[in-house]
Amino acid sequence: MPHINEKIDFTAEVFIVYNNKVLLRKHDKYEVWLSVGGHVELDDDPNQAAVREVSEEVGLDIKLYHSKNYSLEEEDGYRELIPPVFMNRHRINETHEHVTFVYFAKANTDKLVLSETEKSDGCKWFTSEELDEEEYGVKDHIKMYAKSALETLKE
Repeated sequence: MPHINEKIDFTAEVFIVYNNKVLLRKHDKYEVWLSVGGHVELDDDPNQAAVREVSEEVGLDIKLYHSKNYSLEEEDGYRELIPPVFMNRHRINETHEHVTFVYFAKANTDKLVLSETEKSDGCKWFTSEELDEEEYGVKDHIKMYAKSALETLKE
């Protein structure tokens, strides 16, 4: 997807939990374990981007986590959005940054349908213990988000 702005873009990422495991995918370019996600497009809100990216990249239907008990129904062009659990801002390169909405979600299956267009060196459902294993080298902030998702959405 082309950038909406040359200096900064909004992105949504989702830590998906199923059966007390969290899904991470190995990024082909950066060769690190990340959550599933991508850019918020011009016709998206962050919730729509999160759900769309998961469907496109790994073929899962998800339910975004929210702790509030309120209606998410649209009424007369007004709709409450599920707030992200975390947000961050990070540099992509010397001239470009992302502001990321971090969501947690539950899936109703662990069966993935990987996108032909999204490149990835693999996907893995991690247990909390596996996140700490040195062989995977999961970055600390990803580990923190993933463990928080597992704790929040444990069965």
